[in-house]
Amino acid sequence: MRRWVALAGFVLCLVLAWAVPGAAQSGGDAESTEQTVVEGTLRLGFDQFFSGIKITVADEAGARVGQAITDADGRWSVEVPGAGTYLVTLDEASLPDGVSLREGYESTTPVTVAQGASRAVVFAVGEAPKGTPFGERAAQTVFNGLKFGLIIAMSAIGLSLIYGTTGLVNFAHGELVTFGAVIAWFFNSSWGGLNLIVAAILTMVVCGMLGAGLETGLFRPMRRRRLGIFQLVVVTIGLSLLGRQLIQLFFGAEPLPYSDYQVQERWEFGPWAVTPRELITVVVIFAVLVAVGLMLHGTRFGKATRAVSDNASLAEASGINVNRIVVMVWAIGAALAGLGGVFQGLDTDIDPFLGFQLLLLIFAGVELGGLGTAFGALAGSLIIGMSTEVSTLWISPELKFVVPLAALILVLLLRPQGLFGIKARVG
Repeated sequence: MRRWVALAGFVLCLVLAWAVPGAAQSGGDAESTEQTVVEGTLRLGFDQFFSGIKITVADEAGARVGQAITDADGRWSVEVPGAGTYLVTLDEASLPDGVSLREGYESTTPVTVAQGASRAVVFAVGEAPKGTPFGERAAQTVFNGLKFGLIIAMSAIGLSLIYGTTGLVNFAHGELVTFGAVIAWFFNSSWGGLNLIVAAILTMVVCGMLGAGLETGLFRPMRRRRLGIFQLVVVTIGLSLLGRQLIQLFFGAEPLPYSDYQVQERWEFGPWAVTPRELITVVVIFAVLVAVGLMLHGTRFGKATRAVSDNASLAEASGINVNRIVVMVWAIGAALAGLGGVFQGLDTDIDPFLGFQLLLLIFAGVELGGLGTAFGALAGSLIIGMSTEVSTLWISPELKFVVPLAALILVLLLRPQGLFGIKARVG
């Protein structure tokens, strides 16, 4: 019975994936008569608005599409011809004396807008000079690294649990992350306009069903036919390629944002400037990871999972239903990956390569912490995320992914089993 339920979940996920483009397309047809707009509000804090600021919108070729002047409430709006990517430029010369763009923000920013939709554009202005002290920049970068590391950890723990119970390195894990981001976008922006919090909960359910379906309908029958780990890894590589192309085919290649929590004022906490969205992201991910840790150490399921990870044959001989544990681990791992995709999509935009771009860092975090250990994956991911962001204090952001990978190589040369791994005799 459970096998048919899992297979039904797998089929449901495929139906939802097929429905995403249809819903988006039909929504676009229904709203084709509506205006397509880029807009925003220029303000400092909650009570200081800037009027008379010139905003220019151009297409990707640089041809001007329209221009607006902010009103007394700092608001501006420019209607554009249709869906596409546009370059929005703030005329810094029109800003009042003593006010400038904050460090790290450019006067021209590209935005992608869907047909018949409005897209908010944020220009962060402040009274502080551009030469921010190193201590403030370091504090802000550490917070960004913590947030990025937690997002990686959310996705990496599922990969580590699956490897621990089955010995399978799932190269399609990045596509589970992308699938979560896309399904949440479907619930939030394309179908019904559900609040992103509700959409994230539904996304975890759908991704969990997909994970259970993959284990029950694909990998378990292959293990029963005694396929080796190498063959199963090749299957995951094929699933990764297939999943990425299907998502790109149905979702599209253009990055798209969620409808909720896009334009937010930053809160100042000493040297830190964070949006409510970023703060809630850190708190929620931390709470989820704590809950997973308590589950693994304080419940019968957690003890059974650790027993299967240590020795599946001995666990089965002692009365543990190994197949049930593996299905639940796949469901939990896929749900965590999907939730990680939601948070990453909220931090950036959603595109078909979102999970693939994180996959190398996810593997680095899992390998650094020790394959098969959930707490090792957490620690390794935090180190990877922190080193990635903190390195931008000294090197170009384009090179920031080199530092954590170099750290990974160095650690593995000195401690091949990872930080929390256990030495094992081979051969």
